[in-house]
Amino acid sequence: MKLYSVGVIPGDGIGPEVMEEGLKALKALEKIHGGVSFDIHSYNWNCDYYKKNGRMMPENGLDILAEHDVILLGAIGAPGVPDHISVWELILPIRRRFQQYVNMRPAKLLRGMVSPLRYKEHADLDFVIVRENTEGEYSDMGGRLHRGTPYEIAVQNNVFTRFGTERIIRYAFSLAEESGKSRIIGATKSNGINHSMPFWDEIFKEIGQRYPHMETNLYHIDALAAYFISKPETFDVVVASNLFGDILTDLGAAIVGGLGLAPSGNINPEKEYPSMFEPIHGSAPDIAGKGIANPIAQIWSISMMMDHLGHRDLGHLLLETIEDVLEEGSVRTPDIGGRATTSQLGDAIINKMIGKA
Repeated sequence: MKLYSVGVIPGDGIGPEVMEEGLKALKALEKIHGGVSFDIHSYNWNCDYYKKNGRMMPENGLDILAEHDVILLGAIGAPGVPDHISVWELILPIRRRFQQYVNMRPAKLLRGMVSPLRYKEHADLDFVIVRENTEGEYSDMGGRLHRGTPYEIAVQNNVFTRFGTERIIRYAFSLAEESGKSRIIGATKSNGINHSMPFWDEIFKEIGQRYPHMETNLYHIDALAAYFISKPETFDVVVASNLFGDILTDLGAAIVGGLGLAPSGNINPEKEYPSMFEPIHGSAPDIAGKGIANPIAQIWSISMMMDHLGHRDLGHLLLETIEDVLEEGSVRTPDIGGRATTSQLGDAIINKMIGKA
């Protein structure tokens, strides 16, 4: 029996609602496989915790999380707590302390779904965005001077290291090779950002030379966003800096049905530290407590977690079952054209999966 310790942060808004369905799916996988077990440890570190304690997690929060094999996150953010506090005091410290330098987000049109790009088929929308996750434009360097005066100034420094840039681009190429893909696109803006982006481009080309059998291209971010709409079928793996990857992945989610269908993995490929898996839809406070949030992104993130842990059979089973339920079409939450509740869709996926197994 392989036992995995799982740190769970349900978070804010719809986070606890979708996490409940994700944990039900995890327990179902436990029953199906028989050789794996999950030891769940839940932490109520969220914006309510911040309002009570003046911080998003305990001082030793990262030390606590370090004891787990993987981390599951629901969603973070709530009215009354600025986003730069909730993100910079919880999510980003986790990503950086645990060297989760890969943010991987699939842009895949699931069976049973129709893309807003009505002229595109399922085979046209199936690629992966690899985002650098620990430095770049989201580096904590800069500051503000002369606040509240006519002379006020804000400076934000972008930090691109050769070490960090090489490792994310190498990961993208390795991922493509392992997946049998042949096209790698690098997102850039070297015609407007004249230091960091030419640096990024040079390293992309250096690493690309080691893969002469692959088709490589660098696209400016504005053109690349347009190509996501006009010719998504030309992409296999897209690698991008922190900010560009953040923007592109939301666009990728939009063209395959919405944020409720979008999972992500914050990955430490070397497995020296725990990786973290989460939906990208945010806490959605406008629908929190109504029981109508789509749990698919959270459940799909667990499929990605299974892949990371080496149980690709379970990851495949879970994703395939999600698609089966969507294709049947009778149980859907309002965001994807149905009237089902969060728990009804979660139960439909779990029951179908158990039946398949």
